[in-house]
Amino acid sequence: MASSNLVEKKRLVSLDTFRGLTIAGMIIVNMPGSWDSVFPPLLHASWNGLTLTDLVFPFFLFIVGVSIVLAYTRKIQKVAPALLIKDLVRRSVTLFVLGVLLNLIAYRFQELRLPGVLQRISITFLVCSLLFLYTSKKVQIYTATAILFLYWLAMKIIPVPEFGAGVLEPGKNLANYIDSIVIPYKMFQDTWDPEGLLSTIPAIASTLFGMFTGYIILSKQKDETKLVRIFALGVLLCMAGAVVGWFFPINKNLWSSSYVLYTSGLANLALATIYYFMDVKGYVQWGKIGIIFGTNAIFAYVVHYLFILPVSWLKFGSLDLQQFFMKTLIDINIMPELASLIWALLYTSLCFIPVWILYQKKIFLKI
Repeated sequence: MASSNLVEKKRLVSLDTFRGLTIAGMIIVNMPGSWDSVFPPLLHASWNGLTLTDLVFPFFLFIVGVSIVLAYTRKIQKVAPALLIKDLVRRSVTLFVLGVLLNLIAYRFQELRLPGVLQRISITFLVCSLLFLYTSKKVQIYTATAILFLYWLAMKIIPVPEFGAGVLEPGKNLANYIDSIVIPYKMFQDTWDPEGLLSTIPAIASTLFGMFTGYIILSKQKDETKLVRIFALGVLLCMAGAVVGWFFPINKNLWSSSYVLYTSGLANLALATIYYFMDVKGYVQWGKIGIIFGTNAIFAYVVHYLFILPVSWLKFGSLDLQQFFMKTLIDINIMPELASLIWALLYTSLCFIPVWILYQKKIFLKI
């Protein structure tokens, strides 16, 4: 696809694939057979550092940013930006409320947790969409840069009661302190939340970096030039993230500035690779599962929560289906970590079925 006109006429299958693979990865890491038996790459880093699991959420926010540019570039050619505000707010509020409802399901309706994945997506989507509609690309670049710098500065110089300034340890840092005083009800880590308030601000920068890649994709340059630019941007961001990590460690829980840069770089490299094979070379079939998941990504995410209930209701003696599955595989000498992964893959396959049915019927659910 050599020009932005072609991008406007058909979906970018590489983006659908990337989105779908990211959602599938999110389900796999969220649904192990047992949290006591998980291969290390399928767990979040305990604090500083990065695992494969730590890439899933920032990749999705990056994809949201790319999608904002691709979708709203078309819309503002037909509708004045002011007329889109109501739709943006509706979509954002719907996502936020849906995320809260899914948290209720996850906690078996016993506890209310306001922060969460969809909630953070809703906030970053709304902020970045408004920035796209009402500011220039230059202003957006300045905004992303300012966010990363000011977040690092705040975490370093604003003192936290009892612990002082510049402490970045769990429960002792500024982001966690703000969570403890402003977020009501349940928090994921009791006194703080990895999707808390302050750490959502640098997550906006993750989405903005996706928008910058969206601008490259929509440019009228040749595919080869686009790929070079996206790959180069990816390498530069990874290098920048590594350097910033010397001063502000790569940390998913804090959504540190180095984490934003490094994961945005990796997201560029991943998207460019998929873009090359699928949109340039036309090798679409190998990514079909990703495409199917990606065209109804939010629905797939919702389904993976909804299936928690019937799985917990099915009983085999004193064990639910998940526990019975794990016990059965371990009893026949299958490694517990492998049994846990097999469950996660089967659960993801189960979630794929309703998504595949919608795809076959050409039904694409939008919020």
